[in-house]
Amino acid sequence: MTVAPETPLVDMRNINISFGGLHAVRDVSLDLHPGELVGLVGHNGAGKSTLMRALSGAHPADSGEILIEGKTATIRNPRDAKNLAIETIYQTLALAENIDAPGNMFLGRELTTRLGNLDDSSMESEARKIMKRLNPNFTSFKQAVVTLSGGQRQAIAIARAIYFNARILIMDEPTAALGPAETAQVHSLVRQLKSDGIGIFLISHDIHDVFDLSDRISVMYHGRIVATVKPAEVTSDEVLGMIILGKRPGEATEEELDRLRT
Repeated sequence: MTVAPETPLVDMRNINISFGGLHAVRDVSLDLHPGELVGLVGHNGAGKSTLMRALSGAHPADSGEILIEGKTATIRNPRDAKNLAIETIYQTLALAENIDAPGNMFLGRELTTRLGNLDDSSMESEARKIMKRLNPNFTSFKQAVVTLSGGQRQAIAIARAIYFNARILIMDEPTAALGPAETAQVHSLVRQLKSDGIGIFLISHDIHDVFDLSDRISVMYHGRIVATVKPAEVTSDEVLGMIILGKRPGEATEEELDRLRT
């Protein structure tokens, strides 16, 4: 008996995006499965963030098709994306620094009492439940987030997305400017999300992050996908060759790869 292949959470087909005469994304196809992390890498201007903006609704594609769990989706704006359980965690995290973790988790989607007042106790209770699952060591529920570490802030942004039933996460440079201990904390959070069946697109310039967390790595170069590879089947030099030279594994010469190492 033939087993049917698993339906991807996301299936982006032949996506094209232009800005005037600039073709930022050229005929790109990419998919993502439940519990999988796909690392999306490339130089600045390679098209990776623009591609993800089409999925997040920040900048709809000019042409192509996006399927969510096998069904054609229309994503015209971020609200459409959220309705499809797609959440984006930007590098800036989009947190209000002067309010606490529960306030940030429910920012714009606050819980209220029957009288229409903010229900602070319910928001804190819900925040504690979701954070217990993601990061049991987090206890700073009443502090303004400006006083928290980068790893704690990242946990709040992730908790906000998960609480509102995200199944697909786009993470933009989640460990940028974090120290080793905080980076390890974020890696642990990401692995927890994967074990819960959440699919993740990770945009990152950190090759170590990408190799450590990714199930597959997709490399973009001048708006196109050079290749999608499994970390265990390539070296970091070969990935750098794709990023810098736009050459698939095996296409770059040893001399070219040696120049990348210097």
